[in-house]
Amino acid sequence: MNPKVDFFFEKQSNWQECYNQLRRIILDCGLQEELKWGVPCYTYQKTNIILVHGFKHYCAILFHKGVLLKDPYNILIQQTENTQSARHLRFTTVEQIRQLEPKIREYIFEAIEVEKAGIKVSFKKTKDFEMVDEFKEALDNDSELKTAFNNLTPGRQRAYLLHFSSAKQAKTKRSRIEKCSPKILEGKGLNDF
Repeated sequence: MNPKVDFFFEKQSNWQECYNQLRRIILDCGLQEELKWGVPCYTYQKTNIILVHGFKHYCAILFHKGVLLKDPYNILIQQTENTQSARHLRFTTVEQIRQLEPKIREYIFEAIEVEKAGIKVSFKKTKDFEMVDEFKEALDNDSELKTAFNNLTPGRQRAYLLHFSSAKQAKTKRSRIEKCSPKILEGKGLNDF
């Protein structure tokens, strides 16, 4: 146990028992405990394998390369349709964790083996993401915006493309593009300040 991570487990009220159970299981599997992104992260040879985190209605462990796991029990969850790599195991009670403990361990050991084997996730390229017509038009009409967008990192480009394409109405898409254009021109990502 890493004392730097203790505060996370101590501050939790609604999921504390579940978190402690998950922490025990994960550490028993030989992973190193670190604090990353404000949550417990478990690594193998300094590579992220699992995060523990929670939401209002459930707590979860997130496998960074979960898409590569076989999932024989069909219990891994893809958080959103755009999540390419990570997969979750979600829990609502400590009893559920206890019942699934052998399967949780099985998934953890498989995740470690995936890392040992050096298997990489094949991510979609930016060109494979939808570019809405409204954004194509904006880029065609503003060469400075087009250059700035093309100079963004692929991850930042994808974030904008997903943000624009998730709007249902053309009016909303245009509004988002207008609002985000100054950030793009500054070379910033969607969530950068």
